[in-house]
Amino acid sequence: MITQNSINLLLIEDEEFDVNRVEKTIKLFSDRIRICDVVSTGEDAIDLIKGHRDKYDIVIMDYQISGSVYGEPLVKELKKLSPFIQIIIITKMTVNQTNLNFATSLLQSGAFWFGTKYPGDIEDYIYQPTDFILSILNAYERKQLEMDSVRNQKKLDRNAQTIIESQPIIGQTTLMAEMKSLIDKFSRINANVLITGESGTGKELVATHIHFLSNRKSENFIRVNCAAIPGELIESELFGFEKGSFTGAREARRGLFEQANGGTILLDEIGELPLAAQAKLLRVLQDGEIDKIGRSKNYRVDVRVIAATNKELETLMIKKKFREDLYYRLNILQIHVPPLKDRVDDIPLLIQYFMNHYSQDFGVTTPIISDAAYKSLKDYSWPGNIRQLRNVTQKILLMSPGIVEEDLVHTILKKLSRPETFIPAEITSDNIVPLKKIEFEFRRKYVAFVRARSKNDVDAAKKLGIAPPNFHRLCKDLGLK
Repeated sequence: MITQNSINLLLIEDEEFDVNRVEKTIKLFSDRIRICDVVSTGEDAIDLIKGHRDKYDIVIMDYQISGSVYGEPLVKELKKLSPFIQIIIITKMTVNQTNLNFATSLLQSGAFWFGTKYPGDIEDYIYQPTDFILSILNAYERKQLEMDSVRNQKKLDRNAQTIIESQPIIGQTTLMAEMKSLIDKFSRINANVLITGESGTGKELVATHIHFLSNRKSENFIRVNCAAIPGELIESELFGFEKGSFTGAREARRGLFEQANGGTILLDEIGELPLAAQAKLLRVLQDGEIDKIGRSKNYRVDVRVIAATNKELETLMIKKKFREDLYYRLNILQIHVPPLKDRVDDIPLLIQYFMNHYSQDFGVTTPIISDAAYKSLKDYSWPGNIRQLRNVTQKILLMSPGIVEEDLVHTILKKLSRPETFIPAEITSDNIVPLKKIEFEFRRKYVAFVRARSKNDVDAAKKLGIAPPNFHRLCKDLGLK
């Protein structure tokens, strides 16, 4: 696209005859192209650009001019002072010589284009006048594209920084400082990462920071919970399929690896991945190719894999439930996210962060927590880690009268530790009901109990030892939504 904006030129030429020829060549385009300044030496050009870095769009320069700075060194110096400025070189040096090496050298130094001044029978215009004008218009367009690219990259960087700031990793203990240092280091290394840690410690948050601090931050970050996808569907979800490749495949689907191409994919709960899918994942890691269902040719992808697990993969390897070769492919870099009980000094920071965050959502004033209350919070074992602490903080906000004392904390924590009872309150020694009824109530309460402590219905079905479709049918029969 040819721009209609004014194109400002700086002409570096030490021969008046050639200055006139350049001016005459662009005269017909004076409504869009204008020479702002003319200098005869490289030193003068450098001084002008130093004082007016944004004034000129394009430099037109003779290759050999007066002064000690000319040719390729001058091109490099001008590009250093003003990276977006485009440089077009006109020279008579190439008339009687092979110019490929000369042109290559000029372009590598930062020049946009070069043209020959003359053979001698052309006195009024620059030789190749059409190419010369087109080169000016194209050079200006190139400058705009480069500036747009930098602006867009800055915008993407700001967006990535916004994501990082909106999801901070809270903690100042030694363990957390070491973990943050690894995150910063690993974000600059384009290798697979294995994140280990208990459930609720923030493994996904660590993966998020690694991606948005890396050079892939402007590309997709795809999160996959391997435990949430039924085993018979996980291959098609990860790697996609072609239309008609199996019954029900009415249209082609891009797999999650295709969607993550150029970016990062987080495989959470990697220990739940079926062995068949593990074999295909291994091929992706080894060859960078996905084996799409129904496609004869393989599809190449460039994806950084971050895997996360709360299980001991080494134990699964011994039991032949996890491939050893896949483990070593995933575990190139490793980060362990410490449990909350190992960094209790971070609890006050985490609570204040959650309170400031949720007090606005709940429309309540952030309460003051007494030292005794903080001590009780630190003394608790926190089996649910950060996820559980967030839940407790929400309860404190909603139940606090303004100052949080030890008694309130004890009350909340005691309820968390209270064992569940499945016997309905109306059942007493004087009010025995038929077995079928109590069995129904027990099944209903037990399924609800397991469901409330599972990541999703697939996870709940697995814990109960039944297939997901049977679990859904059971919930319907028991009147559970």
